[in-house]
Amino acid sequence: MKKDAPAGALTQARPKGLFAGWAARESLWMAAYWPVYGLLFYLLERVCRPERYHVMYTALDDVIPFHELFVIPYVFWFLYLIGIHCYTAKRDAAAFRRLMAFVAVSHTCALAIFFLFPTCQHLRPLVFPRDNVLTDIVAFFYRIDTSTNVCPSLHVVGSMAVWYGAKDTKLLAHRGWRVFFLLATASICLSTVFLKQHSVLDVAAGLLLSHVVYRLVYHPVREGFLGLGRRAERRRRISRRA
Repeated sequence: MKKDAPAGALTQARPKGLFAGWAARESLWMAAYWPVYGLLFYLLERVCRPERYHVMYTALDDVIPFHELFVIPYVFWFLYLIGIHCYTAKRDAAAFRRLMAFVAVSHTCALAIFFLFPTCQHLRPLVFPRDNVLTDIVAFFYRIDTSTNVCPSLHVVGSMAVWYGAKDTKLLAHRGWRVFFLLATASICLSTVFLKQHSVLDVAAGLLLSHVVYRLVYHPVREGFLGLGRRAERRRRISRRA
């Protein structure tokens, strides 16, 4: 015979659905920022085109040679960004929320900069020094990606989003993962200038913007931007237990 559950015992139904086992299933709506951002960026690139762009250039750009090998980390950036979103959403809800806050604030700031200070670059080679599969991939990106709205570099901002997101989890507790994320982030940032997709100025602006937004979102001062800092998260956990 089946025994009845003790009086007062609470049974919790397991959540159902595609993302039932994901820690951040209740915060996945934050990922809706990406299509909104994509639409706004498209409008800036294709519809609301200004009459004049500011050319981004330094003498250091001429010193840096073009090399198609850097297209590998450049393309890897897409998987890199998707990967940290999936990992944090599945394993660490608080880290996912801070990651999305960083993405939303940094990319919205970038859109505002693109609108108020439109930029372009003329660094792309007219003829590739070599002819191979990698240069074919670079040529493909040249065709689909305009050379406008380049400062700050979103490849740099996105890479830093992954670095900060990983730093916010237990991933960087292991030396091997620390080395991997450091090398991946650095190589992606370098790829933007070696592929002549960005000027050194764009990279510097991307790093500066990332640092400022990092201080707002992750730093414990004022418990983080929008109350998403680690200190605020600890207080929420204590209040739930009480």
